[in-house]
Amino acid sequence: MPLSHPADEEEPQRKRAPWGAMALVLLTGLALIRNGSGEFDVGPPQPESAAAADQAPDGKAVTPLTFSPAERVGIKGIRVDAPVMPVGLDEDGWVDAPPPEDPNLAGWFTGAVSPGEKGTSVIVGHVDNQQGPAIFYGLGSLKKGNRVEILRRDRKTAVFEIYGIEVFEKNNFPGSRVYKDKGAPELRVITCGGGFSKQSGYDGNVVAFARLVDVR
Repeated sequence: MPLSHPADEEEPQRKRAPWGAMALVLLTGLALIRNGSGEFDVGPPQPESAAAADQAPDGKAVTPLTFSPAERVGIKGIRVDAPVMPVGLDEDGWVDAPPPEDPNLAGWFTGAVSPGEKGTSVIVGHVDNQQGPAIFYGLGSLKKGNRVEILRRDRKTAVFEIYGIEVFEKNNFPGSRVYKDKGAPELRVITCGGGFSKQSGYDGNVVAFARLVDVR
C-alpha cells in the first residue's frame, strides 16, 4: 500500500467507524492483522500476567490535541523508531496492516482519532515476516511505565505511557474494552501474538494500553 495522507488537515474528517462495528468484526474471529509467519525457533515475547491493564493512571491531565496524522512511532524500550502510514479496513472488513515486505513500518488506523486527540487512537504493525522479526516483535516484552512517542504531521510529539499490556485470543477479542473511549487521549499498539500454527497463523493479538502524559 502506498504512503498517503489526507490532502489537507483542515478539511473535515471522514466519519469514523464506530468501535461497536469494529468489535463485532473482531469478535466474529477475524484476525486484526492477517500476516505473521511464526516460522522461527523462538517466538515473540508474550506479556506477563502482572502487566494486565487495570485502571489507567490518574496523573496530571494533559490537554487533548487537535487532529493531525501520525508520521513516526518511537518506543525506546524495544528500539522502535519507524515511519507510520495510514491504514483503514480492507474489502473483507479486516484492519489493513502495512505491507509485510517492509518490517520497519507501522500503520495508524484512520477510522479512529489521531494520536493525542480525545479518544482512543490505534497503531498496528507486524510481529514478523518471512525474513525475520518485524517492527512490533518485542511488543509483548514492554512493561508498565514504558513510553510510546508519536510524531504527528503538525510536528508535535504525543507521549504516551503504557499502563497495561495483554494478549487476547482473536476469536474472543474484547473490542469494547480495548477500543473504549475513556474520556482522555489514549493509544493502543497492536500486533499478532499468542500461539501459532501454519494453518491459521497467530491465534491472538498483543495489545499495549497507554495514556497521553506529555506533548512536546
